[in-house]
Amino acid sequence: AKELSNEGKCYQKQVEELNSKAADWIYRVNNVHSPPNEIDLHGLYVREAIPRVEQAVQSAILRGDSKIHLVVGQGMHSPDGVAKLRPAIAELMATYTLAAHVDPHNVGVLIVQLNESRGSEKQLDMDEIQRRLEGEDEQCIIM
Repeated sequence: AKELSNEGKCYQKQVEELNSKAADWIYRVNNVHSPPNEIDLHGLYVREAIPRVEQAVQSAILRGDSKIHLVVGQGMHSPDGVAKLRPAIAELMATYTLAAHVDPHNVGVLIVQLNESRGSEKQLDMDEIQRRLEGEDEQCIIM
């Protein structure tokens, strides 16, 4: 039983490595012609999309962009047609108190305003946003 358990763990590790490579390939192919302030997350699971969104927001802040477009899709290919990426990414942006809204011209795109905070909360400057994205703020926890 121990031998089979170890063999199963080995296969599980291989599966995870191949899934990671597939996600990298999908992301790269989807974004080869995208402008710097837009990323296409089609084909990724939420757990694969979140670190890419965080990196894209950080890069946009460093470039001085005022907004970034996140192509999350409409959820048409999700089970029962229920979107998974849009709510997860919107929640992530709320965690960082970044204003995000659906593009009025394309419901499959979230536009994140990098120079505005949500609602009546105190507006964050770019240094504060970057500090939170880099994980220096222990209050920002992503589960």
